[in-house]
Amino acid sequence: MRSFASDNNSGVHQQIMDALVAANDGHALGYGDDIWTQAAEVDVKSAFSEDAEVLFVFNGTGSNVVALQLMTRSYGSIICAETAHIYVDECGAPVKMCGAQIRPVATPDGKLTPELIRPYLVGFGDQHHSQPSAIYLSQSTELGTIYTADELKAITALAHQYGMYVHMDGARIANACAALNLTLKQMVTDCGIDTVTFGGTKNGMMMGECVVVLRNELKPAARFVRKQSAQLASKMRYLSCQFSAYLKDDLWLKNAEHANAMAANLEQGFKCIEGAVLTQELQTNQIFIKLPRTLVDVMLQHCFFYFWDEPNNEVRFVTSFDTEENDINEFLRLLYQEAAKLGLLIDKKREDR
Repeated sequence: MRSFASDNNSGVHQQIMDALVAANDGHALGYGDDIWTQAAEVDVKSAFSEDAEVLFVFNGTGSNVVALQLMTRSYGSIICAETAHIYVDECGAPVKMCGAQIRPVATPDGKLTPELIRPYLVGFGDQHHSQPSAIYLSQSTELGTIYTADELKAITALAHQYGMYVHMDGARIANACAALNLTLKQMVTDCGIDTVTFGGTKNGMMMGECVVVLRNELKPAARFVRKQSAQLASKMRYLSCQFSAYLKDDLWLKNAEHANAMAANLEQGFKCIEGAVLTQELQTNQIFIKLPRTLVDVMLQHCFFYFWDEPNNEVRFVTSFDTEENDINEFLRLLYQEAAKLGLLIDKKREDR
């Protein structure tokens, strides 16, 4: 049984692995001057914008750092949700690399809104205050929620009104597109996003991310910032070739649709558990739920998953492109078995599942 700890734990899709093997063909020019990178740049531009600047990098933190450095100066500030990856999970890398201050905003669901952002749009031109420079969004968010296209347009319109930029962390953008039935262009370019991380590591790729720069004035510095940020790969083909395979025949979307569907199936299974309460609406492939602590403790002996808010018995389950029905069925069988022992199984007919 595969665990539900994280989609980072999943394997590599066979089509991605085949692309890596195909790219491992003799010698090729380094630092992106190879046929695989050139082809991948064309593929990514086709998905977002023909005028985009495409930068393949090693990882998600590196991609956020590269994008945010393009948008800020050391006296600037970056507005984000208090649950944002750059604030919680990147060990201060954006602050160290950009020098900018991060301004976290409390949100009930991981999503910023113009109303939540406006109180932080102060101090412009005042030498005593960090200058609001960028807004960071995650799509989908760290709580598995998603911004609609209209919500994104409202935020980008506000940011641009104040001369600010918007960066979208798209580590799970495929899951959001699948949920909203939107293309990458509709989700990003058409909504006025200035830079986006096009992620694939959580959705079938082996490694690497892609920074897509859409705002014209940010493009000239982009490749210099990538190099200075230690994100320029010498053997670039092994990063870039994956994106061509990822985009071919909408593999990125099919993988995400499957992961989302598996999460929906798993979520249904928790309805038989006494005291199970969803803490966020299920919209993508992440389930946030409160469960009785006694049940959590015993289930952790069968299958690893993470606490999200341990004092409140809130845990997170994440499905992946390679999650199978058998994984869910086996987990639910064990869940019902242990819940029955603890007197927490509501529907006794499902005890034998």
